[in-house]
Amino acid sequence: MQRLAAARQGHTGREIFTLPLVAARLAGGFIAPVTTDVLYPAIQAALAAGGFKELDSVSSLPGMPRAVLQSLDALWRANIDVSSLPQDVGRFADLHLLETRIRELLPASRRLPLDLCRAAMSRASRSKVLLGPVTLDGIVDIDPVWRSLLNEIARFTELSWDSPVQAETSWFKGKVHRRTAVAPANFLVEASADPKAEVVEALRWARHLLSSGQAKAEEVAIAATSTPDWDDHFLAYANDAGLPLHFSHGVPALSTAEGQACAALADILTNGLSQERIWRLFRRLPARPFISTLPEDWFSSISRTAGLKTMDQWREALIVGRSHRAAGDLAETVLLPVLDLLARGPDVGREAGRLLLSGGSLATWEEASRSAPPHAIALSLQALRVRDGRDPANSIVWCPASHLAASPRAFVRLIGLTSRSWPRFENDDPLIPDHLLGRRTLHGLTTAERDRLHFDVIRGGTPAVLVLSRPERNAKGSILSPSSLWPEEEVVRKRDRIPAHAFSEADRLLARPREAAQLDHVRQSQLCWRNWQREPSLTRHDGLITPDHPAILAALARTQSTTSLQRLLRDPLGFVWRYALGWHSIPLEPEPLQLDPQTFGELVHELISGAITGLEPIPGFARANPNEIDAAIAAASSRVSASWPLQRSVPPAILWQHTVKEAARRTARGLASDDPTRADTRSWSEIPFGQEVSTGSELPWNETIKIPITQAGLVYGGRIDRLDIRATGDGAQITDYKSTKPPPKSQRVALGQGRELQRVLYAMTVRTLLPEVRTIVARLIYLAEETVKFELRGDELDNAIVEATAFLVAAVEILRSGRIAPRWEQDAHYDDMRLAFPADRESYLRRKGPDFRAANQKLGKLWNSSK
Repeated sequence: MQRLAAARQGHTGREIFTLPLVAARLAGGFIAPVTTDVLYPAIQAALAAGGFKELDSVSSLPGMPRAVLQSLDALWRANIDVSSLPQDVGRFADLHLLETRIRELLPASRRLPLDLCRAAMSRASRSKVLLGPVTLDGIVDIDPVWRSLLNEIARFTELSWDSPVQAETSWFKGKVHRRTAVAPANFLVEASADPKAEVVEALRWARHLLSSGQAKAEEVAIAATSTPDWDDHFLAYANDAGLPLHFSHGVPALSTAEGQACAALADILTNGLSQERIWRLFRRLPARPFISTLPEDWFSSISRTAGLKTMDQWREALIVGRSHRAAGDLAETVLLPVLDLLARGPDVGREAGRLLLSGGSLATWEEASRSAPPHAIALSLQALRVRDGRDPANSIVWCPASHLAASPRAFVRLIGLTSRSWPRFENDDPLIPDHLLGRRTLHGLTTAERDRLHFDVIRGGTPAVLVLSRPERNAKGSILSPSSLWPEEEVVRKRDRIPAHAFSEADRLLARPREAAQLDHVRQSQLCWRNWQREPSLTRHDGLITPDHPAILAALARTQSTTSLQRLLRDPLGFVWRYALGWHSIPLEPEPLQLDPQTFGELVHELISGAITGLEPIPGFARANPNEIDAAIAAASSRVSASWPLQRSVPPAILWQHTVKEAARRTARGLASDDPTRADTRSWSEIPFGQEVSTGSELPWNETIKIPITQAGLVYGGRIDRLDIRATGDGAQITDYKSTKPPPKSQRVALGQGRELQRVLYAMTVRTLLPEVRTIVARLIYLAEETVKFELRGDELDNAIVEATAFLVAAVEILRSGRIAPRWEQDAHYDDMRLAFPADRESYLRRKGPDFRAANQKLGKLWNSSK
């Protein structure tokens, strides 16, 4: 802002410095004040050297470089020479040792504040030539380290201080020009619900000032003593509103694209390789230098559900996909060295950053690397702030109160005036507690006194409008008491009030409900809410559609799987969502600690299939002895252990080994649970039917034949878990394995409310494709805990087929009628389509229960059956 004022006034040749830069000018040569980019590496090296009396045990902790800098900076600002402190006190001796090492590690041109001040003092006599007239402006308080230098400068050149009335100037030997304090022309006091509501009210206020022409953006400021509680809200809402809001203290690095690239790299280095992390990193990396060399089809044939957590898995996955890539092995040549580097962990952070990052992302990475050890880079990134790219000369400013006190504006809003923030409590220095060195020796003013000073300076420098704001509750809902600076009279701004001036399009629509109601998406959402909450009958937002809707007919005409038919019986509306609309749930655990029940069941089925396939046709499963079966299971386990991590996400290595062992144990239990099988029996596993293309494998039937359910107008295909056929061809046994816990033995399981439809469908498949088979047995074998079998044969199987067909016909009739209703799945542990329902699903289903039951009446007998 001082540069803007100089430009407007035409003051060519005016130079605007900070006090350290003034000292550097006097010191001459190439001397410059030390900055954090130089200090942090020096501090890290000084800490790594060790040899401390008290700090050895904590010198390697992630926050130690920042704590050392904070403590030494406080000593330097207070003009305290560390060597003058009692060296018999271990803490002071350690700090002196650190300062000595830091001084030795600094470049010759960089000076610590005390050294810089001494060098400048020795050349103060040249102030008139080197500096000319000096004016201190925008400074509320001057650190003791610079006071003697300023008084020395005042001896040789004109030195003046345009200070607020509240500033302490008794020590100053130059000319003091006191600013006249002014009372705001308009003073407002407002209370809002919480910090988020405060931000909304602040942006409404700022938008009103700009749109009404009362103020320019450069005249408006919003401030708090400490900004983190409001930063995220200001970032989100200001972008939504399109307001020119400048963060004078910088925006969080992780809110920028460059910061997100750094965060993705830090995630891999600290947590290890995985496909999800690699994709996250590659999506955020700058186009150069690395991404430009990587072939566009590098991921061809790599399953997106694979975990890929080790270099061996990545190497094998890339080799498998080589034939699918246009550039052959170029992807391996480029990618594998990078993955190998990343797999080495945080210690190669600097090398990885220089290889993969560039421009702003590389600068952010290096800045974060300076202030923390390699393994704590993620914590450093969280604390790092970067410039937002806006100029305060044409922006509303959001800043700490200390910044605003140095550069007052005409229209000011102070937020967060609670007892915790205005003024704030004071904390001990991290390395120099009060019992070692008094707080007032280290800091001339308490934190509370400094906050009060800034408040008074801001109030006395705001001529037009001053608004005080406070939240009644914090973000967690706890009640907050007002600040001691808070006036008695206040205006309460309720969260749901209609504002006189909106700050964004969404806020405007909230203020004008009639106008919002004209928008299609708002009207539709309101109608949906009314249909869900007030209308007791079945509506189009519940599942009511046009009879014989083309999307329904298309979904029914496709070749069904046994899984889709099971969903059709169990949940007609879910069938529509999945197969007519194409909805799919998103996996919630990309890196699971254990497999979910469904996936674990797939693992067991694959082991069973691998074991049986390995035993057929020689020696044959029926003729194999226990040792041969165990060997087949071990071979299948070995193959699965290596192949699954290349196809899907699996638990960490040790847990994955345990999971495979448990699946193998259940597989052995399931295969050993058979009654003695005739030696002339042939066994197949995962035997396909109704496929589009023949695999050419030796099968008992033509695998491309689809199985019709004529009455329902459906056809289906799939794979049978296990099929045993006698050599005579007159008998077949179907086995469906379940890795879950079995129902009570006393319960007869036929269709199992639709859950066990698959084995019935398998029996219909065998009857259709092998008409010469006279005896069919359909088994369910539960492998968890003790092995339990449920069999269907003879008349019981015939009845189950008739019932399944009738219920499938009923389900198709429901879908074609258009009256499709949700079903209350009381026995479901997890419904992956739950988000499609209202949040209070139970109340919703209870409210509309009668109409839903009427719509699903044809399937009610199945759902309420105990078999």
